[in-house]
Formats: sequence, structure tokens, C-alpha cells
Amino acid sequence: MDAMTKATIERENRQFHGTGGISPGNRQEGFRPAFRDAESGRVYASCFASGQPAPCHLLDGLPDELVVARHASGRVIAVKPSVASGFVRKGRFYTREEAAEVVAPAH
Repeated sequence: MDAMTKATIERENRQFHGTGGISPGNRQEGFRPAFRDAESGRVYASCFASGQPAPCHLLDGLPDELVVARHASGRVIAVKPSVASGFVRKGRFYTREEAAEVVAPAH
């Protein structure tokens, strides 16, 4: 498994474009971008480096224990491969797939 990078998030956003698997597709349903570390089970809200909540998936606000590479400027380049992007709603973590299913129109 590869480390998660900005390119990983961009690829996931293209994959889930037009669904509830991306922030613009699920925000109105109360979902907030987050990450989950499969090793610890901990969930982290997506934040700017300042700690303010972010409206999309950003690596810069993740804690140092998840970071595996930084740019010389200090920006996060990559986080542990055990970290997955998803969403939190009402205290529960949803993978992108799960969020897309919840938001999908009933057939």
C-alpha cells in the first residue's frame, strides 16, 4: 500500500466525481471531510495547518504521527499508507464509498 498524497486525494475526487463520495456532493447531508488511520482506528477531521476545519480533504492539518514526508516549507507531502480519506457525520466515519451510497438517490 502506498502513502497517501495530494495526488491520491485528487485521484479519489475524480473517481467519485458527481457522487456523495466528494465534499460538494455530500456537504448538504451533514458530512464533513475526515481521515481514519486503520492502525489506530482514530478519526481526524480535515483541517488547515492552522487547525481550522477545512471544507475538503487536506493533509496539512493531520498530526505529526501520521506524516511520513514534508516539503522543505513544512507542508505535508505524504501520510502513512494506513490513512484513508472519508467523511464524518453524526460522530460516525464513512468511507467515500459509504458516503456515496448514503447520498445516492433512491432507485
